[in-house]
Amino acid sequence: MPFNKVYSSAGAALAGILRNDMTVAAGGFGLCGIPENLIGALRDSRVTGLTIVGNNAGVDGFGMGALLRTGQVKRVLASYVGENKEFERQVLKGELELELVPQGTLAERIRAGGAGIAGFYTRAAVGTELSVGKKIRSFSGIDYVLEEAICADISLVKAWKGDRAGNLVYRKTARNFNPVIATCGAVTIAEVEHLVNVGEIDPDDVHTPGIFVHRIVQGANYEKRIEFRTVLGSALSNRESPIREWMARRAAQELKDGFYVNLGIGIPTLVANFIPKGINVTLQSENGLLGTGPFPSEDRVDADLINAGKQTISTVPGSSFFSSADSFSMIRGGHIDLAFLGALQVSENGDIANWAVPDRMVKGPGGAMDLVVGAKRIVAVMEHCAKDGSPKLVKVCTLPVTGKQVVKMIITELCVFEVEERGGLVLRELSPGASLDEIKAKTECGFRINLS
Repeated sequence: MPFNKVYSSAGAALAGILRNDMTVAAGGFGLCGIPENLIGALRDSRVTGLTIVGNNAGVDGFGMGALLRTGQVKRVLASYVGENKEFERQVLKGELELELVPQGTLAERIRAGGAGIAGFYTRAAVGTELSVGKKIRSFSGIDYVLEEAICADISLVKAWKGDRAGNLVYRKTARNFNPVIATCGAVTIAEVEHLVNVGEIDPDDVHTPGIFVHRIVQGANYEKRIEFRTVLGSALSNRESPIREWMARRAAQELKDGFYVNLGIGIPTLVANFIPKGINVTLQSENGLLGTGPFPSEDRVDADLINAGKQTISTVPGSSFFSSADSFSMIRGGHIDLAFLGALQVSENGDIANWAVPDRMVKGPGGAMDLVVGAKRIVAVMEHCAKDGSPKLVKVCTLPVTGKQVVKMIITELCVFEVEERGGLVLRELSPGASLDEIKAKTECGFRINLS
């Protein structure tokens, strides 16, 4: 029989292995699937100088964000800053070191660390500031950037069920980064909602085999907070304007029967509400769901079931759950037919910028850098101008670029542009009520007109 790996509490599971200046990797996506009890015990330990690795750093005062508030963290490796204002403040003030990593690259670097692979080449981030100083190599005429593996001193993961030998089962989109993070730690500690005896988990159901898990603890008093509680019938009516609805409806016309589609955060998320009749598409969410359904009814809200925007959602018949590493295998491998993304700027040759405004805002690339080079077609869905009135359609992007020459179509509240193969915009449609003079006045770059 496997030996007993069970500890009485999160604090006991961390005892004897903590020290200052450690690297700690933690599972979760937003607040979904985070090891709440272990993070709390790490905070209470008062260790300092930590480097933390994960998709994001929770929210203000909760999740890994609790360690930022207590000043225990000196460095973060993450793909997304998100809605964590304290995280963003510390970065902009220079109080915290931050290495932003494209989400798919982060998942693969962690997976590589657990698999004994020193590094790998990927197209994500090529030509952006996140590839500066890294080795670039050309394969079949395409540039790739070398990314090194990530290993951690301690990995903290959360599972729905586990046995005393450390075999783990995750639930729905709470799987996300947990399986890969479970493999990369010199010591991996798992907390579970349900601790069972060896033999009570069917071997076919095990997601993380016990060989990767050194210690396991029954979690207690889970909050399982939801960042964006979205329910059927209320999410659209209270927030969305007719203009944004028109943009989403127009974007939905680009869908074709049988497509696998990824919807970015913001306006692109609304596209799911306007899929034309007779068109069957499968929506992929990079946090680990294929077959995203509509927002749930109030009685079906589930903290373990969210989309990449951290909104509560549902599934459809034929849906599947998987890890973040598997998700980005779908994306980088060219299996996504179409991706809709929001943007801060798009240039006349199809460059897109959507993750940072220097000295003002750092949200992080999330999965966008992987999507723009992995999906077969990219459509930008965005407002025509920024809040200050400045054009977002520009000759050259002045904001940090997400990908170069990747956008094929741009949909705004005023019109629809196509990006020509060799660069340059072609005006294809006007939105209801828009005028050509208004579009010219609000577009920095030139364009050809070919209205149907």
